Parts: sequence; C-alpha cells; structure tokens
Amino acid sequence: MSDRQVDRLTLIAELKALLGSSYVVDDTDAMAPYLTDWRKRFTGSALCVVRPANTEEVSAVMRLACAHGLSLVPQGGNTGLVGGSVPVGNGHEIVLSLGRMNRVRDLDPISDVMVVEAGVTLAAVQEAALKEGRLFPLSLASEGTATIGGAISTNAGGTAVLAYGTMRDLVVGLEVVLADGRIWNGLGKLKKDNTGYDLKNLFIGSEGTLGIVTAAVVKLFPEPRSRATAFCGLASAEDALHFLKLAKAEAGSELTTFELIPRLGVEWVVKHFPDTREPLFFQHQWYVLVEFSSLTVDGADALAQRLILDAIDKAYLEDSVFAVTLAQRDDFWRLREYMPDAQTREGASIKHDISVPVDAIPAFIETVVQDLKALIPDLRPFVFGHLGDGNLHFNVQAPEGADGSAFLKHADDVHEIVYRHIAAFHGSISAEHGIGQVKRERLAQTKDAVALDLMRTIKMALDPDGRLNPGKVL
Repeated sequence: MSDRQVDRLTLIAELKALLGSSYVVDDTDAMAPYLTDWRKRFTGSALCVVRPANTEEVSAVMRLACAHGLSLVPQGGNTGLVGGSVPVGNGHEIVLSLGRMNRVRDLDPISDVMVVEAGVTLAAVQEAALKEGRLFPLSLASEGTATIGGAISTNAGGTAVLAYGTMRDLVVGLEVVLADGRIWNGLGKLKKDNTGYDLKNLFIGSEGTLGIVTAAVVKLFPEPRSRATAFCGLASAEDALHFLKLAKAEAGSELTTFELIPRLGVEWVVKHFPDTREPLFFQHQWYVLVEFSSLTVDGADALAQRLILDAIDKAYLEDSVFAVTLAQRDDFWRLREYMPDAQTREGASIKHDISVPVDAIPAFIETVVQDLKALIPDLRPFVFGHLGDGNLHFNVQAPEGADGSAFLKHADDVHEIVYRHIAAFHGSISAEHGIGQVKRERLAQTKDAVALDLMRTIKMALDPDGRLNPGKVL
C-alpha cells in the first residue's frame, strides 16, 4: 500500500468522523455524478465528495483540507456550463457538495429580504417568497436544480435581468467560509452600510475561487398582480431594438422580459417538440417574447396592448399574439426554453455566451455572420438571448447534412472571428455562464491587463495557496 493510499484512507476516516459516514462519498460509482459537468465536456477525479450540513462543518472541512495540503471544489446543483463546478483531476481535490445546506433561515417581508443557505434551489426560494406574497425574480431554465450558491458564484442573470438585475443586484449580504477556514458573517439586512469596502461583491461572480458562499441575504419584491405576455414577429433585429426602446420608455420597470428569438429557433423547436406550435400565422425573420408585470390588477394588459399597437403602427412589429391564459403563456415560454435542446438535435454547433452594448446588437450580428459565412458559406447562425441586457447566445450551427466532426474542426477559427468582433464592439466573452475551465485561457487573452493584475492580487490575498476551486477563472 502506497503512502498516498495511506494518506487518503486517513483523510477519509477524519472526514467521516467529522461529518458522519453517510456524508463522505468515496465509492467510485457513487462519486461519478459529482465529477462530470452538465454538458459532459469535463470529467475530473477527486479524493472524495463531502456533503456538510452547516457552515461550521464547511469550515472544519476547509481546515482539514489545509492541514492535508488539499483543495476544495464547491458544488451546488452542478448545472454550470463552463466546467466550473467539477474538479480538474490533479489528485488533490475534494468536492464539497452544498446540497444538504438547503434551509430558508429567515424571511422578512417588511425588510423584503430572505436569508437562505447556499444549497437551496432557485425554485424553492421562489416558492417560499410567493407564500409571503413576495417575488424572488431570478428565473432560469434549470431553476429546479440550480442553487443560490451556484447562482451567486456565477452572478447569474436569467430572463428578468432587464427589470431586476443580476445576482449582484439581488444580494444584500453573504456568509462565506474563507480559504483558511474562517467564517465571514456578512448576513446583514441593511440597505445602507457605508463602513468600508463592499466585500460581498468580491465573492459574487468569483466561481468559488475566493471563498465558499454558505448563505445569503437576497432581495424580495412585491408580487405582481397582473402579467401580460406576447409573442411578436419582426422583420429584423433592428426593429427589435426600436421596439425595445419604445417599451422601455413607456413601461419602465414594468417591462420584465424581452427575449430575441430567430426564425430557426421557432422552426426547430416546433419540429422537434410535439407540444409546441407556430405562435403566429405567418413566418417572420425574428421574434420577441415580451412580458410586462404590474402591481395593479389590469395594469399589465392595458400597458402591453397599448405598446404593441403603437409598435405595429410604427412598423416595428409585423404581427403579435397575446397569451390569454396561463397555458398560452407556458406555450410561448416553451418556444424560448426548448431552443438549446432543439439546437442539439439539429447536430453539431459552436456556442458563445457573450454580451455587447444593446444598441450595437443588430450591427454586431450582421457583421459577425457575414465574416463567418466567408469562412463556412452554408453555416446556420443561431443567435438568441436577452436583448434587453445585451446578452446573446451567439451559436453557430453546422450546415444542414454536414459531418459534425468535420465542422467542429473549424471551432478555433469561429471563436477567433466572434471574439475579435466582441473586442471591437467593446463587449464581453462571458455574459451569463462564467469562465470556469472553458474560457480561462481566453480571459487571459482578452481581459484588460490591469484588471487581470488586480484579480490575481485579490486571489493571492484571499487564497494564497490556491486551495479554492483550482484551475478555474485565473
């Protein structure tokens, strides 16, 4: 038996004594779901998986890892798309699953905040808020499994960023276990606290590389009393931008969703999913799924109808249809939410999660598609996303009938074109999914040199030995 095996056995025994045997997973088959990312692009190895029940246990595991010279990989629902929540497989990592830390510690409807642990799913937070007549607005397709901790680690946004912002806007305070095992209790409910640096924002979006978020104070909002949803057909992305400008001017914060959808998106979803159908009688080059919310009973409907009629009169829209029932609203949302799966069923694609200034989106799409078609004439651009906040899923689909493996050999050239134009348009290489393993090298190539230096300085100050989620971001 080697020294490494003795060390591992000693470690496992210490962890089981600390957490209980049931909450230390060291069997190869049982560990497997924790070691592969959502897209199955990255699979690592780990010494074991631990499942602590509270912040004190997280702290104790962190101290034990330090004593053994090991690293921790924090993991929530493991729904990330950039390989940020799985180990890189250097043989010195413990996966720390926060799924057992799933309590709502407090809900304060007067202060409009909720204190939740990192392992609570987004759906559970939404449900708890609704029971008190409040809204937690962050909504993702994976909200049934995605957790608060994961959303904080990637500064997730979702479909309502336009009205409510990203997680950075929705977090009031944090509780964090640091790289040396100390616990920072920053779970204050205060709206105003000007006593120095805003420490919480260091950890939001850091993908677990600076500290392990164990709990958060999140903002709540009044539950809307009415909601209006419409599916609109347009001739161009430029018209969508005009419609967005009109809607923002007239609706303000009552405009909660503005999703841009290409013709191919609707076509492929309807093709592959029998529970969907064409939303409009005629086909259109582009579509917008738009939603309004109001605190008055009839406010959203009246606002939406007035705005859409105005947009049609101005020729921004070619056609539109309103959701009269909740079932119809669900039908519209399925067209948006099924698009990633529909795209997968159409074969190989090269994906980008990016952002550019909102006013530049039509020009950006046109310019990049033109250059990509010069490279691969028959490729199928598949661009959709949150037009209101500039976040696009700029995906490039293989030509119809093409060999997928041969197409993917063009990935580096496609990335170079897309990222070159992102720089020219002053955009970002990651808008929603984070950096993880996928974009680590690309970040080093594209991030401002001073910004990178500051990030490395912060990392060195908070995690000098590199024990937190190694191989991610930096």
